[in-house]
Order: sequence, then structure tokens, then C-alpha cells
Amino acid sequence: MLIELQEDNLADIIAQNESVMVQYSAVWCGNCRLMKPKFKRLSGENNNTTFVIVDAEKFPASRKLAAVNNLPTFAGFKGGKLLNQVQTNKEEQLKALIDEITLN
Repeated sequence: MLIELQEDNLADIIAQNESVMVQYSAVWCGNCRLMKPKFKRLSGENNNTTFVIVDAEKFPASRKLAAVNNLPTFAGFKGGKLLNQVQTNKEEQLKALIDEITLN
């Protein structure tokens, strides 16, 4: 499942789902735009994980859940807790984080 956040409610989504992958991005971020289609494609390959795209500029409470200070940041949550995160524009690093979240 892929959700593009429309309100600052990422904490609720994390609480309601066992494993959640988040892409924090912004409209001005070129690397975010490059990674978004890859993130969307990977969401379709991982049916047991909820994927969420968060505009880090619009949703500060959601941004604080992973202490985001660079974009794009990808964060993996498991059982309501932040398991790991990575700032990257490399699909291989994103896949490694997804594997870490889905295999634990």
C-alpha cells in the first residue's frame, strides 16, 4: 500500500501498521523527485509493508518522528518504533533499508 500524506498524521499510520517505510521529501528537492518513482515501484513489490510519502516541509510533526535534517530521507518503522533511516539517492541503499524492515 502506498499513501501520500495529506495531513500531519504519520504517527497514526505508524501505530496502525506493523511495518512502515517513509520517504521524506520536498517539492524543491531534485533527488527526492528522482527517488519517488523508485519508491513507488518498490512499494508494489512489498505487500506486507505500508509505504508513505511525506512532504517534510508541510508536515513538521511527521518529520520529527525520524529527526529528518536532509532530503530525501527514508525511514523504516517496525512495531511503532523507528528501526533505521538513511539519506540517499541510491536505489540499492533504499532496497537494503526495506529488506532490513521487512525481514526483521
